[in-house]
Amino acid sequence: MTALARLFSESFRAFFLLAALWALGAMALWLWWLWQNQFGVGFDLPTALAPSHWHAHELIFGFGMAATAGFFLTAAPNWTGKPVAGRVFIAAMAGLWLAGRGAVLLWGWVPPLLAAGLVLAFLVLLTERMARQLIRRPASQEGLYLALLALMTLSEGRVLLEWLDLPGGDATAGLRGGLAALVALIVALGGKITPQFTRNALTRAGVGAAALPRTFAVLDRGATAAACLAAISASLALSDTLTGAAQLALGATQLLRMAFWRSRTVAQNPLLAALHLAMLGTGIGALLQGAAAFGWGEEIGALHVSAIAGVGGMILAVMSRATLAQTGRPLVAPRPVALAYALLPFAALARWSAASFAEAYGPGTLAAAALWCLAFALFALSYAPAFWGPRKTP
Repeated sequence: MTALARLFSESFRAFFLLAALWALGAMALWLWWLWQNQFGVGFDLPTALAPSHWHAHELIFGFGMAATAGFFLTAAPNWTGKPVAGRVFIAAMAGLWLAGRGAVLLWGWVPPLLAAGLVLAFLVLLTERMARQLIRRPASQEGLYLALLALMTLSEGRVLLEWLDLPGGDATAGLRGGLAALVALIVALGGKITPQFTRNALTRAGVGAAALPRTFAVLDRGATAAACLAAISASLALSDTLTGAAQLALGATQLLRMAFWRSRTVAQNPLLAALHLAMLGTGIGALLQGAAAFGWGEEIGALHVSAIAGVGGMILAVMSRATLAQTGRPLVAPRPVALAYALLPFAALARWSAASFAEAYGPGTLAAAALWCLAFALFALSYAPAFWGPRKTP
């Protein structure tokens, strides 16, 4: 099998690689734009869209949805026993995703209706594929994942409608709703796998039952419900007060349930520590967003904490662990990737500082973008052999 054929043989290979490369490429282009417009002569992105809209959209619906597709197209068949995606489907979806990235970057050069169709088609086809995989279990947690994918599609639609100057559009609400839906996915999925993987690792190490992570259904359900409410309210622009209250509830519940996960015990295990760091970032970001909704702090800084430390951190953690497991490699993070895990919280702190202190705006935004680029460059370089190479056998 050629390396290219192998890349499209399994969903995680193609989409995790695309997610990492776009996390790096889109942010590098944004970093260059920031640098030129703060310290240089300035230049325009090729898109006719507002630069901030392009940046937010491509990190949420470009990078975020590539990683989401790679995960769900790989995991859903394991949950349901249904057939995995074939090479033709994976290649076609990857091509559609790439076409969407080009269409948004060249919005105004590409006819808007065609561009919007390419962008939305990827989400619609992914949601439809997951519906066929998961529909037989609508009451399970997998059904919740499907509902959140549908909310992502709705949020994308609201963004595109505004860009097309059509009724029902609200790009701000759509972008915030898309980010909040990704956070809700992390709260539900990360809240399940983080204590589970930690428990498994500690059990293998001989730790007694009394010292293992504990979970409580009331906290898990409360955090998930608050995250979903925040996502729905943000996407539909229902009420800033409602969204803020939901975010405060999410943040408090998330941090409370983490108190029982034995996070300190995983400091020497980067793969596990990355999961805990991302869940911590999710909780802190939610608290900051909730506070900002009531006038305490800057909303843009809070959104970036959720996006960088929470969403970016969890995507990096899950992509790295899942790739090792799926390719038969030991569950040990390469040293460059362990460093990447640590860079993202610092990137989040830099971006929050940039929004909170006027004198920190220039260096803070540049530092955050540079740290993000470095983190995903380290991941892409370290994991390229796993994406392109054969599965390891014991």
